[in-house]
Formats: sequence, C-alpha cells, structure tokens
Amino acid sequence: MCEGILLPNVELITLGYPGLFLTALVAATLLPAQSELLLLAMLASGRFDPPLLLLAASMGNVLGSTINWALGRFLAHHRGARWFPVTKTAMLKAERRYRRFGELSLLLSWLPIIGDPLTLIAGFLRTPLSRFLLLVTIAKASRYAVLMAAHGYLTA
Repeated sequence: MCEGILLPNVELITLGYPGLFLTALVAATLLPAQSELLLLAMLASGRFDPPLLLLAASMGNVLGSTINWALGRFLAHHRGARWFPVTKTAMLKAERRYRRFGELSLLLSWLPIIGDPLTLIAGFLRTPLSRFLLLVTIAKASRYAVLMAAHGYLTA
C-alpha cells in the first residue's frame, strides 16, 4: 500500500513512529512533502497504535510549523536586505490578509498550499509562540484525527 512512500532504499513505514514524526515534520515546512498517506498506510497495517500515530504525526507537524514560525521571525529582522526572498508588494499583501483574519487564521494551517505560508507569516508578524502553538496544535491534530476517523468509517 505504501510502495510510493520511500526514502532511498527505505520504506518509511518500517521506520515506525519516528518515520511518521519525521515525515509530518518535513510536510509542515515549506518543503514539498506529504504525511497523510504514510499515516493511513500505518493505520491500515494494523501494526501501530492509533493514538500513538496521532501523537507522532501531530507533534511532527506542529514542530515543522514551528520551524516556519522561527524562519518568519528570522526573516523579519532582514526585511530590507537585498537578498530578501519575497517582494515588498507580496509581503504587504500577506501581512494585510493575516492581520484582517487575525491569529485565528492559524486554525487553517492544516490546509494545503496556504497553511505553510500562514505559519511563516505568523512568525514574521511576531505572533506569540504560546498562541501560535495552541492554534496550530488544534488545527494539525484535528486534521489527522478527522483523517483517521474517516479511514475507520470507510474501512468498517
């Protein structure tokens, strides 16, 4: 079921909970990756404890988002640098959107495409880490819990 989820010569499912944690961490950064398929493959295998799968995936994903937040904090200090990776116009647009919807927009951090940039802009705009962690943890854990519940419903 998970033949497509590979590291060089390693099936991630054989790495167990640490492999899921690492995959979820990478998936939450700005790097292109996906953890949902691995989670479902591990769940379907019946070899893993579902609450521990939820914990490993959620913790990895929250840590990856926290890396984005920290990167945003770092980039905020270099906003005027010539090498800054985002145009001033794009940055102002992102700031306006984030401020308009507020910190609660972090509840959407689980969404593909917009979730990772949301966590980056939260760091850039100095969202307090405690609020960031609370909102992102709710979002990420809820997404995995719903996915696992849907899997259970569809395979029952």
